[in-house]
Order: sequence, then C-alpha cells, then structure tokens
Amino acid sequence: MRNTLGDLNNHLFAQLERLSEEGLKGEELKEEMSRAKAVTGLASQIIANGTLVLKAKTLQLEYGADDDDSDTGKKIPKILKAQFLKE
Repeated sequence: MRNTLGDLNNHLFAQLERLSEEGLKGEELKEEMSRAKAVTGLASQIIANGTLVLKAKTLQLEYGADDDDSDTGKKIPKILKAQFLKE
C-alpha cells in the first residue's frame, strides 16, 4: 500500500534534511522554505483526517452500527448518521 503515515513520516524527514543542507542559501533557501511550509500544511491536514477517521471508528465501536442499542440504551447522535439519497 502506498501513501501511508509511514510514507508521510519519510517525506517529512526528507524535507528536514533538505532544509538542513549547509550550502542552501538565498533564493534556493527561500524556495525550500516555501516548499517545507506547503509540505507541513498538507501533512497537518493528512494527520487531522486520520484523527477524524480514528474518532469516527471509536464512536462506531462505542455506539454500534445500529441507530439504537436496546441493551445499553445508547443511541448514535443524529449528526453522525449517514444519510443516503434514494434514487
């Protein structure tokens, strides 16, 4: 599988290594800094998305897949229910 969190980690360390190059100066340094800012911005969004998926899975496990669990009395909050359009 490609594009895992491990891959993201490798990209972030590669970017750090590029920024750490001693000979990087002037315009090249500015360009690399700009690239690093873009990479870290995207990385933050990827991590936030992963966190959201994890939270959703946690809630699914807590509340179950059904609307109402009569054994525990727990009900999935309405905002978390998926609504599908009928054709």
